[in-house]
Amino acid sequence: MSALTEAEATRQVILRMEAALGDNSNDMASHFHEDFRWIGNQGCGTKPSLDAFRNNWQLPLRAAFTEREYKTDRFICEGEWASCFGHIEGTHSGTFMGIAPTNKRVKIPYMDFWKIDGNRIKDNWVSVDFAFVLAQLGRDVFNGHGWENYDNGTLTPTHPA
Repeated sequence: MSALTEAEATRQVILRMEAALGDNSNDMASHFHEDFRWIGNQGCGTKPSLDAFRNNWQLPLRAAFTEREYKTDRFICEGEWASCFGHIEGTHSGTFMGIAPTNKRVKIPYMDFWKIDGNRIKDNWVSVDFAFVLAQLGRDVFNGHGWENYDNGTLTPTHPA
């Protein structure tokens, strides 16, 4: 299979899985390898199987954020690898990290890297910007010490020149 054809096949695997997530599918097994693992950043956790992904990511996310829209900004595919960045827009209608529902519409930025094996997702490395989500819900996890304060002049760099 040519690299372009393999990359397009990889892209189609991801597009089908994303469509199933967007349609609230409860049967994701056709999209994920039997040895699937989901590796998330701090706050998101690691899911060593499809069942763990479903029970410890997919269902809690659905419970916390309803009326979800998945908006992928850009895909990059090379061979059996795919990556993307985008965001989910959802309504905060369930408890999220101890915050009671606010019914605010929030943006949940993410980046994904997938490894495809046998037309199914074998591994998924994920970074979800929960600090940004929490900020939209009124919680500053950095207690005013986030480095964007360097950008707006609130903090002054103290490092040597």
